[in-house]
Amino acid sequence: MKKTKIMAIGDIHGDTGLVKKLAKMAKDEKVDIIILPGDLTWLEQSTKNLIGPFIKENKKVLIMPGNHETMATIDFLTQVYPNTKNIHGIGIKENDLGIFGVGYADSGPFSITDKEVAKALEKGYAQIKNMKKKIMVTHSHHAGSKAEFSGIPGSKAIKKAIEKFQPDLVISGHIHEAGGIEEQIGKTRIINVARKPIIFEI
Repeated sequence: MKKTKIMAIGDIHGDTGLVKKLAKMAKDEKVDIIILPGDLTWLEQSTKNLIGPFIKENKKVLIMPGNHETMATIDFLTQVYPNTKNIHGIGIKENDLGIFGVGYADSGPFSITDKEVAKALEKGYAQIKNMKKKIMVTHSHHAGSKAEFSGIPGSKAIKKAIEKFQPDLVISGHIHEAGGIEEQIGKTRIINVARKPIIFEI
């Protein structure tokens, strides 16, 4: 089966200079999919040039709301840009890979409860459960995560979903200082990509 090359980075917060650099990196590295797990904007200020540079390079972009934007903003971006999908509570299939996710956090301007987190993950997983490889994408970190050094508790629903679904990989963001931190739960590798891009093949 063909491998899929992915670039993931979270918490762009309206940094168009960073997006330009990342789009060039995605082109040079021949990336297939860009995953942006929330906080694309800074409190919804501007969505200009946050997705366009990736689309210009012909990349698929998967996005979700963080705690800095509403679902309406994310849905607007998916309508404006072709090849852009909101994966909050939704599963996407690519080759033999299934990707599903949940946005928001349980605090901040735009938040949802842990119960809603669990529901969105169940819904997304159901759409890709038969895929050979699985990636779960979350804006927030899981309960017990190393990212809790920030003083911000992680989500119990995300932790439960990792244990229940055992995806190959979990990508999360939210805690900027945790960017680059890796963890393991069972067979699941967890990478925090807040402000720190990673490129990998799966």
